[in-house]
Amino acid sequence: MHSIESRRSWFIAWTALAAMSVSYGAPQVVVVALKPIADSLGDARSLPALAYSLAWLGTGVGGLVMGRIAGRIGVRWTVSFGALMVAAGLMISSGGRVWQLIVGHGVFIGLLGNGGLNAPLYVYVSRWFDRRRGTALALISSGQYVAGMIWPWIFAHAIGAIGWQHTMHTFAVFEALTVAPMGLVALREPPEPAVATLATTGPRAGQPVLGLRPNLVLLMLGLAGFCCCVPMAMPQGHLVAFCSDLGIRSTQGAAMLSLLLGSAFVSRQFWGWLSDRVGGLLTIFACSAAQLTAMSGFLLTQNELGLFVVSGLFGLGFSGLIPAYVLAVRELFPAAEASWRVPCVLLFSGSGMAAGGWLAGWIFDRSGYYAIAFGAGMAFNVANLLIIGLLLVQFRQVRRLGLAAAAE
Repeated sequence: MHSIESRRSWFIAWTALAAMSVSYGAPQVVVVALKPIADSLGDARSLPALAYSLAWLGTGVGGLVMGRIAGRIGVRWTVSFGALMVAAGLMISSGGRVWQLIVGHGVFIGLLGNGGLNAPLYVYVSRWFDRRRGTALALISSGQYVAGMIWPWIFAHAIGAIGWQHTMHTFAVFEALTVAPMGLVALREPPEPAVATLATTGPRAGQPVLGLRPNLVLLMLGLAGFCCCVPMAMPQGHLVAFCSDLGIRSTQGAAMLSLLLGSAFVSRQFWGWLSDRVGGLLTIFACSAAQLTAMSGFLLTQNELGLFVVSGLFGLGFSGLIPAYVLAVRELFPAAEASWRVPCVLLFSGSGMAAGGWLAGWIFDRSGYYAIAFGAGMAFNVANLLIIGLLLVQFRQVRRLGLAAAAE
C-alpha cells in the first residue's frame, strides 16, 4: 500500500517538537519562581498558580480559533505569530503587577501564543503520516516534557542570579529569535493522500461512533481529558514549592521536575509505539491507571530520594495521554473534521491542566497542605477511568456485532 510518509514527514515532526520545546518553556518560569512571585505579589500562591493555569486554558481556547485559521492560511503563520505573542506575554508578565501576570500568561502566552502552536501542529503533523501517526504524535507532544527537562534547571539558576523578571526578559528574546523563523522557513503544506484508505480518510461523516452519536462521544472524550489532566497538572505546577515546604532546596525540586518530565519524554515514545498497535482508547485507559498509581506516591513519601523515585514514575505513567486522545479522535471521526474536533478535545484537556494547577494552589492557601489537593486530583483520575471504561465497553460491543455480521 502506498504511504504518504517520507523523510520529510519526520523532519516536519522533529521541527514541530523543537518549536514546542521552546514555547512550552515560557509557563515554566512561574512554576520555578512560584514562591518568589507569590512573595512579590502578596504571598498567595494561588496567583502565580492561576497564571500558569490560564496559560493552559488560553492555549486550549486559542487552539479552536487558530486551528481554523491554520487550515485557511497555513500553519507556518500561526506558529510564527504565536511565538511572537509568547515573547510579548513574558515581557508583560514581568511588569510586577497582578493584572500583568494574568494577562501576559492567559491572553498572550496562552490564547494568542501557544494556542497558535499546540492544536495547529497536532493536526498539521497528523496529515504527514498514515502508518505511524501515533508515534509521530507522541513525538511532537513531547515538546512539553523536553521543555520540562531543559528549562526548570536553567530557570532556577537564572532566577537566583538575575531574578524572575529578567529571566522572563531573556527567554522572551530567545523565543522570538528561534521559533518564529523556524515556523516560516521549515513548515510546508502537507501532502495529499495518494490512496484513499481508512488510515487517511477515517470514518464517514454522520455515521454513529461506537454506536453512539458522534458529538456525545466527543463530549465524553473531552470530559475524560479534563478529568485526567487535573491530577496531571498538580505535581507539574507545584512540585518545586512542595519540595521547598519539606525543607528540600528549590534547585533539587527543579531537578525533580526535570526528572518527571524527562521520564515522560522517554516513555511517551513507548506509548506512541503501543498506540499504533492497540489504538487510542486502550492507551488512554492504561496511561490513566498508571498515573493514578503514581499519584498516590506523593501522599506516601516526603523524603528527597522517595520523591525523586515517585517523580520519575509519575512521568512514566501520564506521558501517553494527550497524543492518545488526538489519535482516538483521528481513529473515530472523519479526517475532514479533525481541524475542529482535535482542538475541542485539547480545549478540555488544557482546561483540566488549568483547573488542576489552580485548584492545588487554592486548596493549599486554605489548608496549608498539598496532600488534600493531591487527593482531590486522584478523585478526578478515577472519574476519567470510568468514562474511558464506558467507551471501551461500547467499542467492544460494536466490534463484536461487526464480527457477527461479517460471519453471517
